[in-house]
Amino acid sequence: MAIALDKQKHADALTRLLEVMDTLRFKCPWAKVQTWASIRPNTIEEMFELLDAIEKENANEIKKEIGDVFLQLVFYSIFAREEDKFDLADSINALTDKLIFRHPNVYGSEAEKSLTWEQLKQKEKDGNKTVLGGVPVSLPSLIKAYRIQDKAKSVGFVRASKHELISSIIERLQRLDTIENDEKDPSVEAEWGQVLFDVVGATRLGNSNPENALEAECGKFTNRFNKLEQAVKAKGKDIKDLSQEELRSIWEQSK
Repeated sequence: MAIALDKQKHADALTRLLEVMDTLRFKCPWAKVQTWASIRPNTIEEMFELLDAIEKENANEIKKEIGDVFLQLVFYSIFAREEDKFDLADSINALTDKLIFRHPNVYGSEAEKSLTWEQLKQKEKDGNKTVLGGVPVSLPSLIKAYRIQDKAKSVGFVRASKHELISSIIERLQRLDTIENDEKDPSVEAEWGQVLFDVVGATRLGNSNPENALEAECGKFTNRFNKLEQAVKAKGKDIKDLSQEELRSIWEQSK
């Protein structure tokens, strides 16, 4: 059940935060010297800490980390205000206007309700000139592949079916299996790239998110490897001292 928005509570909290940040910007030695570039690494770190808290499903940590991420955004808005470019209210209003524009099913006319998300984005003033233009270049490749394929699908383009992609993956893997490890074939990396791109596509078409699927598998591998490491230590040995056959035997027992 949704809880009603307490407008006054939110307005008071935001005003209090902005007043405190303005004071710190002038009186705190650390806050005084911060810049766009100096805050950027903090933003990346705080975002990952928020994602970790979400993964743990820890509400108290999530609350704190949302605040830490928001602190970074307030810093950027202060820099912009000091340079007379925009302020936090301008950013919030721009976001609100965009949300209203991109949801004609809620706010638009009957004629606008048939437009897709990507079509709406391309209609925006100063919007992306191409469907894939809004995918950040610096995104990690797995997420980028998912976003590229998802955006293409949103305008009606699906390169292949799940069955076709899986067949292509099997065919390419069989071909890669015939290449010797020491063979300097410049096409090998491109083949692996196609396999990975197609795996993302097949995962998407299988109604799963590849980032979430891979994250879950990383967690499972880490847990099993920790068990393997503990089992080896219990034998009074080091992992490097055991043969692959011995390690694989312990690995199977760690399920």
